[in-house]
Amino acid sequence: MDTHPTPRPDVAAIPRYVPGRRPTPRPGLTTYKLSSNENPYPPLPGVVEAVAEVAPRSTTYPDPTCPDLYAALERRHPGRALLAGTGSVALIFHTLQAYCRPGDESSSRGAASRPTRSRPPPRATAVEVPLTVDGRHDLDAMLAAVTDRTRVVMVCTPNNPTGATVTQGELVAFLRALRDDVLVLLDEAYVEFVRDDDPVDAAAILDEFEQVVVLRTFSKAYGLAGFRVGYAVGAAEVVDPVRAIVLPFGVTDAAQAAARAALATEDVAQERIAALVAERERVLAGIHAAGWNVPAAQGNFIWFPGDATIEPLMKAAEELGIVVRPYPPDGVRVSLGVPEANDRIIELARAVRPSC
Repeated sequence: MDTHPTPRPDVAAIPRYVPGRRPTPRPGLTTYKLSSNENPYPPLPGVVEAVAEVAPRSTTYPDPTCPDLYAALERRHPGRALLAGTGSVALIFHTLQAYCRPGDESSSRGAASRPTRSRPPPRATAVEVPLTVDGRHDLDAMLAAVTDRTRVVMVCTPNNPTGATVTQGELVAFLRALRDDVLVLLDEAYVEFVRDDDPVDAAAILDEFEQVVVLRTFSKAYGLAGFRVGYAVGAAEVVDPVRAIVLPFGVTDAAQAAARAALATEDVAQERIAALVAERERVLAGIHAAGWNVPAAQGNFIWFPGDATIEPLMKAAEELGIVVRPYPPDGVRVSLGVPEANDRIIELARAVRPSC
């Protein structure tokens, strides 16, 4: 049979997601997966018990209204519309589906920096604006890229994979210069790790700019990557249309219970976040001492820039028993792990000469 069902033509252009591979076992050497920005600690206290408590309900569909989870989040984001989804990256896609019009792709445009994880789905034409040399969003260039066809602008801070941030002052100036009818997705998946002098104040941003939707996740700081739960925060009239796109029953009872339990142990979560930040500063000091000029990391990962260093970094990482994440042709991202794993990140920096 020579004929078969054919997908939409633009599907062929969609890059397939390549998950971070697991390390190859090495006799006599403990190996570490440092390619997916996962939290290296065990589940927060109460998470496993909360999941076990709802497990007997696994024969029934979860409550799609997430009432208890929303009640817990409401205490952090009073008066805001909330929308849970299967991770913040899913909510990015859902929001773009809701706001980017099908058909004429040239009239459905999103503006994003490169490299960044916040990328439009195929129905939107991506207008990629290069990052600055220090791995930061070039907000002036992004503003210049906005046209009358622009529907959505995405700002990822800290930016994944470079770890650099946008300041509150920079973001406010950018938003004040932007048209009011352009939706802004503010991706803050790593916000808990930020220690900037002028960090983005999401509450203040939402107070002034109704066109902004803030995205958060439980995957990183709260260590719930396997449960796939994140949420959007914003004005009801902006967030509510996305509810029509979100898959029903996507956030399981187990995920909702895990997220509520994580929120209830905020003190322990903050202790672990502080420990990871301390490790980040230790590793950065070691990398700088090895001669690398890397962006000011504000997430739970480090960015090694330079196309010429990708292959040697990958080879050296393999020899050291760690798996890292290449982003050709831009550089390599390495996640923070337990202290022994982080020692090997410093060894990696010493083993490879920087290209820039």
